[in-house]
Amino acid sequence: MKMATKKLSNKDQKIAMNPSQKNKSIYVGNQPYQNEKKEIEGTEILVDGETYYKISNADQMRPFFMSLVSHSDHWMFISSTGGLSAGRIDSDHALFPYYTDDKITESYEYTGSKTLILVDKDDRQILWEPFSSRYSGIYNIERNLYKNVYGNKLIFEEINHDLALNFQYEWSTSERFGFVRQATLNSSATHKTKVSILDGIQNILPYGVPAGLQSGSSNLVDAYKKCELETGNLGIYALSAIIVDKAEPSEALKANVAWSLGLKAPKVLLSAKQIDAFRAGGDLETELDVKAERGAYFVSESFELTPGGYKKWCMVTNLSQGMSDVIALKEALKKPEELYHELAQDIKKGTEQLITLIAASDGLQLTADRRRNIRHFANTMFNVMRGGIFDENYKIDKADFMAYIDRANHKVFFKKEDQMRSWPEQFDLFFLQNAAKNDEDLNFQRLCVEYLPLKFSRRHGDPSRPWNKFSINLRNEDDGSKILDYQGNWRDIFQNWEALAHAYPDFIEGMIYKFLNATTFDGYNPYRVFKDGFEWETIEPDNPWSYIGYWGDHQIIYLLKFLEFLKAYYPEKLETYFEDNSFVYANVPYRIKPYADLLQDPKNTIDFDHEREAKIEFKKQEIGGDGALLRETHVFIYKVNFIEKIMATTLAKLANFIPEGGIWMNTQRPEWNDANNALVGNGVSMVTLYYLRRFLVFFKEVLANTKHKEVAVSDELLECYALMKATFAKYEEALSAPMTNQQRREILDGLGIPASDYRQKIYNEDFSGKKSALELSDLAEFIDLALVHLQHSIQANKRSDNLYHAYNLMTVEDRGGIDITYLPEMLEGQVAALSSGYLDAKQSLEVLDALKASDLFREDQYSYVLYPNKSLPRFLQKNNIAPEALASSTLLSQLVAIGNMEIVTQDCLGGYHFNGNFNNVNYLRTALAKLPQEYQMLVEQEGKHIEGLYETIFNHKAFTGRSGTFFGYEGLGSIYWHMVSKLRLAVFEVTKRAVSSQENPSIVGRLYDHYFEINAGIGAHKSPELYGAFPTDPYSHTPGGKGAQQPGMTGQVKEDLLCRFGELGVRVAEGKLGFDRALLPESEYLQSSAQFKYVDVAQNSRVIELPEQSLAYTICQVPVVYLRGDTPEIQVLMSDGTQETISGLTLNKELSQAIFKRSHKVAQVTVIC
Repeated sequence: MKMATKKLSNKDQKIAMNPSQKNKSIYVGNQPYQNEKKEIEGTEILVDGETYYKISNADQMRPFFMSLVSHSDHWMFISSTGGLSAGRIDSDHALFPYYTDDKITESYEYTGSKTLILVDKDDRQILWEPFSSRYSGIYNIERNLYKNVYGNKLIFEEINHDLALNFQYEWSTSERFGFVRQATLNSSATHKTKVSILDGIQNILPYGVPAGLQSGSSNLVDAYKKCELETGNLGIYALSAIIVDKAEPSEALKANVAWSLGLKAPKVLLSAKQIDAFRAGGDLETELDVKAERGAYFVSESFELTPGGYKKWCMVTNLSQGMSDVIALKEALKKPEELYHELAQDIKKGTEQLITLIAASDGLQLTADRRRNIRHFANTMFNVMRGGIFDENYKIDKADFMAYIDRANHKVFFKKEDQMRSWPEQFDLFFLQNAAKNDEDLNFQRLCVEYLPLKFSRRHGDPSRPWNKFSINLRNEDDGSKILDYQGNWRDIFQNWEALAHAYPDFIEGMIYKFLNATTFDGYNPYRVFKDGFEWETIEPDNPWSYIGYWGDHQIIYLLKFLEFLKAYYPEKLETYFEDNSFVYANVPYRIKPYADLLQDPKNTIDFDHEREAKIEFKKQEIGGDGALLRETHVFIYKVNFIEKIMATTLAKLANFIPEGGIWMNTQRPEWNDANNALVGNGVSMVTLYYLRRFLVFFKEVLANTKHKEVAVSDELLECYALMKATFAKYEEALSAPMTNQQRREILDGLGIPASDYRQKIYNEDFSGKKSALELSDLAEFIDLALVHLQHSIQANKRSDNLYHAYNLMTVEDRGGIDITYLPEMLEGQVAALSSGYLDAKQSLEVLDALKASDLFREDQYSYVLYPNKSLPRFLQKNNIAPEALASSTLLSQLVAIGNMEIVTQDCLGGYHFNGNFNNVNYLRTALAKLPQEYQMLVEQEGKHIEGLYETIFNHKAFTGRSGTFFGYEGLGSIYWHMVSKLRLAVFEVTKRAVSSQENPSIVGRLYDHYFEINAGIGAHKSPELYGAFPTDPYSHTPGGKGAQQPGMTGQVKEDLLCRFGELGVRVAEGKLGFDRALLPESEYLQSSAQFKYVDVAQNSRVIELPEQSLAYTICQVPVVYLRGDTPEIQVLMSDGTQETISGLTLNKELSQAIFKRSHKVAQVTVIC
């Protein structure tokens, strides 16, 4: 008899196959598997008097990555699993292999800390390996992580409740000694416990192994390794020779070292070869000389713990030690107690110096919101790590300045050497400014202003961003002398300087000059800036990530923020720039193709000019960094004024203006969101248009207030300007109705052709040097015309849901028009629209309400994704040609009929698919062109149609790039915290304006609510489980289903810093410092008295006793205390002990400038309200 069967679902099948599985206990051998779910908690605790943030049961979380910081050149990237990479200076000076974060996370069993403990119990020895997964589920354990509030100490803890033992190890750093690992074994037993330990660190690299060599040829490196033990338990890790493939000797004369203190007479192992012997209870032999093995440093000893007792020991490891260093260390190890004291003091000193470093950028605050205080310190620290910090207030070392001038321009150095040598060994910025002002050499003037004595800066590279190479250059490796240096990708360093400028306002002018003088005549900028100049990208044949082009977002908003800052702090400065003819153009060997070529192929628009690059390099060799500046036909460095520089940048954007679409992205690089890389060519940016509107409004006000009537501008640029102005004027009336595609094309032609002609003329002939007068009233008219067009486009890009378009797509039609289509909503567009200043308070609130109700809001994190999440088609769904579509092509039908699979394949079920080797339509075109000659007539007839079939299936025109195809970083479902913080800053600006203009209290209140909801989503008060890491640390992004990723080095910190000081009420206008606490929550005031510890301008540590209902922070290292009171006033305590009381909440200009200039005249500001 046949029985009917029911098809079971996957769930039913599991139940059917395992009917009683859920009732059975799990065992590992004869041991019950312990997998109790434990609660993850985040709390602040004190460890030896220092505040740490503790994550209880951190092993219940998905592994996360962390950065351990230092005041010096140490770097450590470490996973919550314990896997790590660490070193000094850069990844080529690594102590443990520098791999990507996923590999580091997985490496914890064989890289970094390793501990094995044998516990005597009756007639047995019980093996315990803390932090290992080898015996998962065997013991009832608890694993906790602790990170101190300064971010330079990290504790791993495993508590074994079955054995009544607690093992901890802590990583910290020492300037003098390197990396320090302090281990502690505690007993909570009521009886004595005898233990044997094998504890240490694994996979120690010898000196002289670059990251690329280790990553690509680690087995070869192993063959050169020599590990030696000297008396005093000093391990030496060296290469037998520096690894080269040349017919010449290459001695390895430096080594990495490891040593230990705290155990009486441990056996020392230099490799991991005896670990299994220890596990088996065997005897260990001290290793004196190990060859061709991965280095390790283990100590082994047996001891007895009393009830409640503990044992401590430490290991120290360092890099790049020469013969003299090793001998000195060997001698020091003869006095272990003295050495341990020196080590402890150096660690303490390092923490103090880190605090001093961060205090110099106003990183110390004390309010009732302790998490915000800690997060502010971390934000400041990472901002400094990216952008650098000034060496000491406004002081300048003559030796460094002269070396800088020599590297920049040998000829200028030769002319000014005697003058500079007559200066004091150390002087301040104001001395230098005065010297430059009174000097007639415009090149010297420019270089003086551009000089920025920064230190501690590095590019934001780490194992989660392996494409960026960081370098921490603080000391000369040969003589130990101080190095002042900075480097960074354009956008990264300038945005971090924006926050830094608030602590050092007088350096803003140098930042502006550095920015403007590194921009090109065609309105763009090179890829990277550093102290001695700038550099551009080149094509690297073997690197698929290498490319050339100009980012579209770099030029407008970052410069504008600097200029807005300058206008607030030093309003008279801008006026002097009108007649300052010391500005220059960067000479980048890129050629943007003519306008007609851009229209023909908008994705391939820039040629690399190898001949020009060769000339630039020759000139750099001849005179220094200034050799990369543009020259006029008479070979002198071409100099222009501030207005011309602004015009060149502005006209470059407006030349690509497409009405109702945005700014055409045609320079081979995207904007802020690198992952939108496929928007290049057909993408049109409303984001840049929103910011450009704000930029032009700013300059409209500047021109309205200037006393100047005209400026001299290069004739070539003036010709372009006049034609573009005529185009805006001609089509002003067309804005009264929706634009036609033909009108869009006419306007773009009228703007793009003059800009193209201007570019080609300078590429081919350089500037003639001829200049003519431009009436500033004429420029003001131009701005008004441009604003009318831009604001029309903003209005046209308002969506029906009250959001605003961010990026659109343009298509050049066969009949000549330009069609605009729209992409889905993006967070970036809302941020830029809010920042544009075009929307009033009510309209801004509508955007924020719509944003909260949109698909951009991610409920689990109470924050916003960059674009709506979407499900990509499954593999078997995304390359299917419908039978009727195939039949519509005679060519494809014929090819399939004869079994030709070069274009289309047919599966066993009769389905049709494009060739799996076609990554995009270009592959299809190539394949069609390679078909036999008898098909070429059909190719001619049907080629476009077949391409259309391909496009119908894949919709590549709407392809935005990596952003639509990956699931981390700026990808699908991912929160990118920098953009969330940009949203926060935009809402702060909107709310501040609403408060200032006394908008409806209901609207202000709702704006206020949105601001603090966004702030809450960012995470300082989130649980570690929700945040996915230490919530007191900033992270780059949070993908769907994962915790926070990429620690610390994120641009987010800049926005958060600006918002934090904004919340606290810091306001600067017309050169005066004021305070407005309208956005400061009452909960920030202290509920009890406390001590505010800070570092003053003179680098002295100070303490202020704060009463209940107060708070404190610093501005330019001057402490500001808020107290309650009935009458608004400011009490200013001077350094000489005198006091001045000012009615109201704004300081006069004299006192404000004394604070901004870090003169140490003002000791404390107390604000009473």
